[in-house]
Parts: sequence; C-alpha cells; structure tokens
Amino acid sequence: MSTDTISDADLSRHLLLVDDDQPFLNRLARAMEKRGFVVKTADSVAQGIAIAETDPPDYAVVDLRLADGSGLDVVAALHRIDADIRIIMLTGYGAIATAVAAVKAGAIDYLPKPADADQIEAALIARDGEMPPPPDLPMSAERVRWEHIQRVFEQCERNVSETARRLRMHRRTLQRILAKHAPRQ
Repeated sequence: MSTDTISDADLSRHLLLVDDDQPFLNRLARAMEKRGFVVKTADSVAQGIAIAETDPPDYAVVDLRLADGSGLDVVAALHRIDADIRIIMLTGYGAIATAVAAVKAGAIDYLPKPADADQIEAALIARDGEMPPPPDLPMSAERVRWEHIQRVFEQCERNVSETARRLRMHRRTLQRILAKHAPRQ
C-alpha cells in the first residue's frame, strides 16, 4: 500500500468540537459531518472534557475562550487522555504567546477565527511536519495589531490604564484605537 492511500486507522474520523458560540458550533458541525467526520459538540470546558473522557475522539477543534474557562484546559485534558488526538485551537484573539501555549498543551495547530471548514479539515488531516496551505485571505497587519490590543485589553480586565502601560503606549492613543471598529481582514 502506498503512503498516499488511506489506511484503516485514517477511516476513524471521530471529531469533538468545543465552542461556546452556538451558531458557529452548529455550522461547523454540519460542515465537518459533510466531510465525513462523526461529530460530537460541547459548549463548555466541563462538557468537552466529560465527552472526551467517555468517548475519546480522534480529532478535536477547541475554541480558546469559553464561558467557563480556557480551551487550553480542554487541550491539556485531551492530550492526557490520548496523546495521539489531533487537536486544533481556534480563537478570535491571534497572539503568538497563546499559540505557543496551545502547542505546548498538545495542539498540533492554531487557527484564527474566522477559520472555515476547509482550513480546519486541512489542518486536522495534515501529516506531521506538513504545513496546511496558507489562507486565501490572511489577516492584514492592521487587523493582527488590533486583535493583539484587544487581547491585552481583555487580559487586563478591560482596564485602559493598565493596558496602555503594558503595551507601552499613551492612554489616549489606546482609547482612540479601542473606540474604532476592527479593521477589515
């Protein structure tokens, strides 16, 4: 059998999706089912871990920020359950530090939202060391900067003064940036 053919092990496509954005979760579940995955969904850290403990998936897609905690906790629990689970971390807050934390916890890749089902599938089934293709419309530098500022602002519990201090920028400059809408992708 050549390396390009699908083995019996590849046919097991049980996928766990963990995201607290219910409309997104439902759309992604339907899209992944159309791509041949057997999908289970969870909308919290606790529910994601409980499902994984009773029926470990082959693949998982986990949102970073969940209502009851961090998706990193789900990633770490999945990795403890089975180190071979292929896990993708999704987030609307694309920060290098978070990507590193996700990979250290056991994720194989990190995708910024909005990621589509094709990108997610490509990342899930990519062979080790193989890079998925670049996105058709990557985030602009302005959008990456805006996402980073928003993330630090949230981490500082929406305290403008503390966020400005940590970002080493003037408070009024930060207030002007926060008052604007997000730049287009």
